[in-house]
Formats: sequence, structure tokens, C-alpha cells
Amino acid sequence: MRGAGRRKVWLLGVGGGLGLLAGFLALLVVGTYVAAANLGAGGRAVGLAKGAVPAAYQGLVQKWGALCPALNPALLAAQLYQESGWKPDAQSGAQAQGIAQFIPGTWAAHGVDGDGDGDRDVWDPKDAIPSAASYDCKLASYVKDAPGDPSENMLAAYNAGAYAVIKYGGVPPYRETKNYVSTIRKMEQSFASTKGRVDPSKRAAGAIYYAQKKLGTPYLWGGDGTAEDDGRFDCSGLTKAAYASVDVRLPRVANDQWNSGPHPGRDELLPGDLVFFGSDLGNPRSIDHVGIYIGGGHMINAPYTGATIRFDPIDTPNYFGATRPTGDG
Repeated sequence: MRGAGRRKVWLLGVGGGLGLLAGFLALLVVGTYVAAANLGAGGRAVGLAKGAVPAAYQGLVQKWGALCPALNPALLAAQLYQESGWKPDAQSGAQAQGIAQFIPGTWAAHGVDGDGDGDRDVWDPKDAIPSAASYDCKLASYVKDAPGDPSENMLAAYNAGAYAVIKYGGVPPYRETKNYVSTIRKMEQSFASTKGRVDPSKRAAGAIYYAQKKLGTPYLWGGDGTAEDDGRFDCSGLTKAAYASVDVRLPRVANDQWNSGPHPGRDELLPGDLVFFGSDLGNPRSIDHVGIYIGGGHMINAPYTGATIRFDPIDTPNYFGATRPTGDG
């Protein structure tokens, strides 16, 4: 988090041993499709999707996310997830600390004793989450006269400083800040509880559901999940089977699946999109891996021999692009 100026946002990597985070991401998949198609008055979320926030923080996020009109529990949850991936001991190269990624100077000025135990501990979520909400709302008050969406201006101020928002009359033209705001607003939908469903179609949700049920299955090169393969898959075998479960036929290999629909940009991804990786970012025939995007910068994929089907981040140097399967590609 920034008090002023810009910094590189701390990003979370998902390794095979992070079981708790993998469990959370599984719940995030559910939250994506029980999402905020409808918000309450003034844009406030009705509540948090069941299981979308780790149980230890659910009450804190629900309570403090309602602190001011520019904030809501789902927005606060998305912001905390973007900042640290719910890791209370997270620390970035810019000295940002804790679950809300406060830098020391900002914490000294804006940290609060959220649990009333007499201290302000940046490493304690019971202090850091209330402090993040309190600081959000202070920033919202600082930039309340800036044109544009109040919540987006608040997030931009959190990342780049209130002065930058005031100076530019809204979200400043910093690439990092624009991505920060856009990512959190999109993830907000995955944390919100409503009766509606978020686009894309039910087919995409069904494909994700199929892949989610295969988590933990060992990888098999050339595997299609058949009895002969002992139910195991390789990367394109998993995506092909996932979409076959909802009556969408895909080619067998990853670089052919690239041509199965239109290609959304990185900032346009929706859950259910296929995400591709390759050795030559200018040549689709170099694509050698594919996964199913679930939101929040993560995918379900069958990675390689010796690994199991799991969650992984998509933002790697060999990220090639994405395809939205249409059923007639």
C-alpha cells in the first residue's frame, strides 16, 4: 500500500504446498458464480459470498467493509486479496508489510488498534484489516470532490496517493494504478453475494466446475482422463474434457485450442477463458501449455509430469494470451 507515489504491487505466487490458499481459491471459484450482479443502494454489496473469504477474516471484512459509502465488504476483500493473498506475514521489496501491505510511514500515521488490545500491530489482521478500511475511507474523503467513481478514486489514492488523484481529476494515468483499480473492481464481483450470476455463460461455469473436481489428479502426458489413462490428464486433455462436459468440442492439443474462439485481452479475461503459454510470444504454434482461467489472476491447470492438477498464477513471462471458447471454433 502506498501513502504517496507509486510502487510495484506485491503479487502472490501459488506453490504446490500452499494448501490453505488452494482451498481458498477453490472457494473463490464458487464466489465467482455467486457474484455481485446486483449491489445494494449506493453500490454497496449485500454481503460476502459464502466461503469466499477465509473464515478467520470473514467477520472483520464484513464489519469494516461497511465503514463508509465508497467501501463495501466485497471491495475490501478484493483489495486485501490483491495486496497479500490473505498472508498476514507478507512483505514486499518496497517494505510493505502485513495482510494490507502498509509501508511503515503510512502505518505510523494511519494504523488503528482494531481489536482494542492496546497496541497497533501491522502484522495482526485484527489491526491491519480495520486500518485498511479506515485508511480507505480517509482517502475517499480526501478525493471526494474528484470527478469519476468514488470507489475507484479511493483505490487509486490507496495505490498512488490522494494528491495524484486530485492532480489528475480521477484515477491517474499510471499503468500500475490503472491496473490495480481495474483488477480489484473485477475481483470485487467474485467476493460479493447476490442471487445473480456473472457472465460468462453457464457453460463456462460448468467447465470450471469440472476442472475443479479434478484438483489433485496426477498429470499424465497425453492423458484424456479415460479409464485407460486412470483418470489422468495433460494440460489440453483437461481443458478439452472440461468443455466437453458442457457440450463444447475443442481440438486435442493446446496450440489448436488457441483457435477455438475470440481472443480477449489480459484486462478483459472472464472465468472460463482458456489461457495459453508459449516459447515465442509472436507465434501461436509455439503454444505448449493451456489452463482454465478462474479469476483473480489464477487458473486451474495440469502443469507437468510429477505434478497434480492445481491452481497457478497466469502472469508469467511466457503468458501468450487467451481464447473464449464459442463451441463453433
